[in-house]
Amino acid sequence: MAGLTPLERSTLILIAVLAALAGVADYRSWPAIPRFALATFALAGLAWVVSFATGHLGERFGPGVTGMLQSTIGNLPELFVVIFALQKGELVVAQTAIVGSVFANALLVLGLVLVIGARRAPDRVMRFSKRLPRDTGTLLQVTVFIIVLLGLSLAAHDPASHHVKAISAVGAICLLVVYLAWVVPYLRSDTPPDRGEEGQHSAGAGARRLSLRLTLALLLLAGTASAFVSDWFINALAPAIAQLHVSQAFAGLVIVAIAGNAVENTAGLVLASKGRSDLAIAVVKNSVAQIAAFLFPLLVLISFALATTLTFALAPVYIGALALTALAIWQVTGDGEAVEFEGWALVALYVILATLTLYE
Repeated sequence: MAGLTPLERSTLILIAVLAALAGVADYRSWPAIPRFALATFALAGLAWVVSFATGHLGERFGPGVTGMLQSTIGNLPELFVVIFALQKGELVVAQTAIVGSVFANALLVLGLVLVIGARRAPDRVMRFSKRLPRDTGTLLQVTVFIIVLLGLSLAAHDPASHHVKAISAVGAICLLVVYLAWVVPYLRSDTPPDRGEEGQHSAGAGARRLSLRLTLALLLLAGTASAFVSDWFINALAPAIAQLHVSQAFAGLVIVAIAGNAVENTAGLVLASKGRSDLAIAVVKNSVAQIAAFLFPLLVLISFALATTLTFALAPVYIGALALTALAIWQVTGDGEAVEFEGWALVALYVILATLTLYE
């Protein structure tokens, strides 16, 4: 733990205690709402650990590699949450959690990042590289293409509608191929921060940098702990939402999605507040691209070995919302700059969608 400040050590100890209490609450079958609250806070705490560690990695690598690494580790809770939900037969929670992650990152988190980034900019305009927003829009549109086609087929009851699982499997493989074809050149083209910029970002922390060994150890421990906490989270979810009187759709799309993506929620906002626009956008956009074109298809293929099968067949309202979300983020971020009201517009879209799911 050398290199950590007393406050950071205390925070890590507190998070470890929360995770341990969440485990005790699960194994001792505490009441549902306290169990659910402990698991939620533990997930958020582990997200902070990932955000903290990858913030130090960001001083060694460029925004592309750092954003990809942070998104990959940050999406581990989401991966485990959906797998455990499918294993326990909670298909609605699994579906809404995965699409809810897209909505939470593409609308809520990205919107707040744009608001903070625009306020931080001297001329009130947040500027960032155009490539990643455009690439993310393309990957999201490929995913939406498969989902819309399946939705139309099911609505028309045509012959293809009887082969949803086969079509989903082929679509998942195609998406993974497209994602890999994008991510390898993207990471190779990334450039590390120059020394002047790095020193500028480190100045606020007294030019302090954690060792690479400690940084990777924190990431590994946080990722591993996320697997256990996600299972406890799902165990407490059903009885908790029954007591809170909210729908499964709201629980999956709002509660699970926000808790499971707490890494992007935390990291993106902190980075935007520090004026690191490219890295803030990279964290959020990489997460959107990864969930839509990598995590979703991967979970579809994994689900064939689980108790419940996940497909690209979604309720019509979510199909429409995904299509409109792809258009919205393309319009707002495709030009490489955004002003505050555009961020609030994305947040408003998320609030409207979340309100709708409350009554599903």
